[in-house]
Amino acid sequence: MKVATIGFFDGVHKGHQFLLHQVMEEAKKVGGTAMCVTFDCAPRMVVEQTKGRELSMQLLTTQTEKTLLLHQVGIEDVKMLHFTPEMVKMSAYVFMDKVLKQTMDVGVLVIGYDHRFGHNREEGFEDYVRYGEKLGIRVVQAQAYEEDFITVSSSLIRETLLQGRIADSRKLLGYDYFIDGVVVNGFKVGRKLGYPTANIEVPTEKLIPCDGVYAVQAALNPSLTLPQGEGKRNPPLYNGMLNIGWRPTFNGNRRTIEVNLFDFDGNIYSEHITLRFIDFLRPEQKFESPEALIRQLAIDEQKARKVLAKGQCKM
Repeated sequence: MKVATIGFFDGVHKGHQFLLHQVMEEAKKVGGTAMCVTFDCAPRMVVEQTKGRELSMQLLTTQTEKTLLLHQVGIEDVKMLHFTPEMVKMSAYVFMDKVLKQTMDVGVLVIGYDHRFGHNREEGFEDYVRYGEKLGIRVVQAQAYEEDFITVSSSLIRETLLQGRIADSRKLLGYDYFIDGVVVNGFKVGRKLGYPTANIEVPTEKLIPCDGVYAVQAALNPSLTLPQGEGKRNPPLYNGMLNIGWRPTFNGNRRTIEVNLFDFDGNIYSEHITLRFIDFLRPEQKFESPEALIRQLAIDEQKARKVLAKGQCKM
C-alpha cells in the first residue's frame, strides 16, 4: 500500500521532516511504502502566471537536492510532478481521484497540518476525508510542528539567510544550508592577494544568502551533493571562507561567489563543489586599498578557523 503526502517541500526543513516521519510511521503500521508527491516548481508561480502576473522565487533546494533530501529523511518513493496551468484548475477531488488513486494507487493520504490543495482552497480536511471515503483513500491529519513557538516555514528560512542569520537557518532546517555548483574561471585577484579563490557558478533558482564573508566547509565532487549523516561515506570536507558580493574594492560589476579553501593547493576548475554555511563573519565592504583588504582577510581567516574548529551539525 502507498502512504503518501503532498507538498512543495522546499528545503525539506524540520517542519517537513516532522510530517514525513509521520508518513513513514503510517507506512510502517500498514506494511506499505512511504511516498512523497511533490512538484518541479513552486505552485504559487504557476498560479500567478495564470493570472497574468510574474512571480520569481529563489528556492532553498533544486529539484535534485530536494529529491535527495527526501530520500535521506527516509521516504522510499518520491514523485516529482510537473505543475501546469491545467493542474491549477484541478479540484482536490479530481487530484485525489486522477493522480493519487488512479495513477499512483495511494491507499493512505497524510495531510500536513492546515495544508490545503486543489483549485478551491476553501475545502479543508473534512472535505478530503469525505472524498477519500468515496475513492478508497484513508485520510489522516498530521500533527503540527513548532520550533520555540515559531511555525517553521520555507519563507522564514529564506528570510534568515537573506539576513545572514546562519545559526537561525540551521536551527530551522535541521542541517547546514548549502549551495552546490561548478568551479568556473574568475578574476584571479585572490591569488595576487595571497588568498586564491574558486569562483562558483550556482543554479539560478537557488537562493544565495546575503552579501558578506562566511566560514564554510566544502566537499569536492561529492557523490551526493548534500550534508550527510553519520554512518554514511562522506567526501572529505575542507574548511574555508567564502565571499558573496560585488568586489567593491576592485569596482566589480557583477555578483560573485568565491571560496578560499584553507591548506589546499590544487586545480579544481570545472569540478563540482558543495559549500556548507557554518557562520556569517562580516558584511562585504569596500577597502581603501588592496593592502587594507589583505589585512582584513587575515583577520577573517583567523576568525573562520576558530569557528570551524568547533565543528557543526550534520543532517
